[in-house]
Amino acid sequence: MKKIIATMIAGLFAGAAFAQTAAPAAHADTHVGKQEAKETKAAAKAEAKEAKEVAQADAKVAKESTEAKKDVAEAKADAKEKKAKAHSKAAHKKADAKEDKHDSVAAQTR
Repeated sequence: MKKIIATMIAGLFAGAAFAQTAAPAAHADTHVGKQEAKETKAAAKAEAKEAKEVAQADAKVAKESTEAKKDVAEAKADAKEKKAKAHSKAAHKKADAKEDKHDSVAAQTR
């Protein structure tokens, strides 16, 4: 009977000692888990911020590209208009020159 009581008391002390050491370990694991969660959250925020900046940069490049294309299109339209004007002026000058030549030939033959 003494052995049974001694074993029970030893088990009680061992259980109490085990319970005391396990609680801080669990708390430490929780603290480590919280720290890891904070780090993961910070990493996720950094990745989201980077993705947002990349998207903004891409949008800016696309906008500049669109504006550049628009400027090129305007320049081409202006050049086309100037060419048409120059061609028109040249055609009028040729017609005037032809008419003057015709008039001078007609005057000489009279």
